[in-house]
Amino acid sequence: MSLLTGKTGLIIGVANKHSIAWAIAQSAAGQGAKLFFNYQGERLRENVEELIATMPGAKAFPCDVGDDTQIAALMQSVGQETPKIDFLVHSVAFAPREELIGQFVNTTRQGFATALDVSAYSLVAVTKAALPLMTDGGSIVTLTYLGAERVVPHYNVMGVAKAALEATVRYLANDLGPKNIRVNAISAGPIRTLAARGVSGISKMVDHHREFAPLRRATEQGEVGDTALFLVSSLGRGITGEVIYVDGGYNILGSLASAE
Repeated sequence: MSLLTGKTGLIIGVANKHSIAWAIAQSAAGQGAKLFFNYQGERLRENVEELIATMPGAKAFPCDVGDDTQIAALMQSVGQETPKIDFLVHSVAFAPREELIGQFVNTTRQGFATALDVSAYSLVAVTKAALPLMTDGGSIVTLTYLGAERVVPHYNVMGVAKAALEATVRYLANDLGPKNIRVNAISAGPIRTLAARGVSGISKMVDHHREFAPLRRATEQGEVGDTALFLVSSLGRGITGEVIYVDGGYNILGSLASAE
């Protein structure tokens, strides 16, 4: 029997075939999961629907995680399709591009608020909305990055937002543990995704990572996908409130600021 046979998941954050969320979806579907997705606006609808057409039974619904009304509508739509979900994947982050250029000290109040709202608070919002569907416990996984705990050039306010996200994981894990719902984060190495294009110098970051990470290779989406599969399956049943690194060991090194 496959790891996720009979299980249902909601994947939030697929933009295109290069998305980490899509790699997670492929790993989960490959182990028998039935999946539901969101898409943010009509601009991404075609991309998502074209991808999920390859997965039997998969459906996608509109949802911008910055809007509580849309989150509620997403959960209502999913609830009309299935009596429960067993896992939720949150792979969403955003900061205005101008906030990722220059020095962090120049971050604007609005840019800070936007980054924290979309990248961190949205996990709280979607988790709260999903709870009525997680009646048998389950697993929630989000995506973070090393910039949450160490200074990474050009990451700026996104580093602060990811730090808030990691703290959010711990608080949610404590709240939801009695409901047998586990909450964890995966800290992936730099990957050229649509969201990552907003970070100045992302190509140099990937090249640096490949050169210095102990495994001497860039992080692949599929590696993150398989780790998420582990976390949402029964194999990860004893793990909650953790940040799991999938970065070829890069996080163990010192002097990481030399990535510039």
